[in-house]
Amino acid sequence: MAGSASKGESPSEVRTVAIDAEVLAGKRFPYQTDISLVADIDLLAATPGPDINWLEDVTLLEEDGIPAVFDRYSNSFLKIYFNIPEGQEDDIARKVLIKHLVDGNSYGITLKDIHCKFPQVELGPWVDESRIVGENWKPTELEGWTAPQAH
Repeated sequence: MAGSASKGESPSEVRTVAIDAEVLAGKRFPYQTDISLVADIDLLAATPGPDINWLEDVTLLEEDGIPAVFDRYSNSFLKIYFNIPEGQEDDIARKVLIKHLVDGNSYGITLKDIHCKFPQVELGPWVDESRIVGENWKPTELEGWTAPQAH
């Protein structure tokens, strides 16, 4: 999460060491606070193909003293604010992440529509019939900026 300025420190001097998904989105998602919204997720059914080995790398972590799962698509932590039953830590972390990805709430997925340079499914292989993005990519232009002259 972004740091905050203390006495004598200007905001420009504050170093951000991590950022969480709700800061990127500007809101907290319901499945971060309610285990019932992820309890019935079938991880095998939600994973494309017969191989779910990639999920073995997804474990419950901690960010700012709060249980969290890492969303590699947006390089952010998705904090979990409900009590996690003992022995189900990684399973719950995986379910929260899958819910986040399937719902299209990962900031990395949000950016695909603008920045994807080649065709791919927007929501990844987790969602059947997800739309294709990146078919008509054009570089973005910063208003008022001109490229430097070549020498």
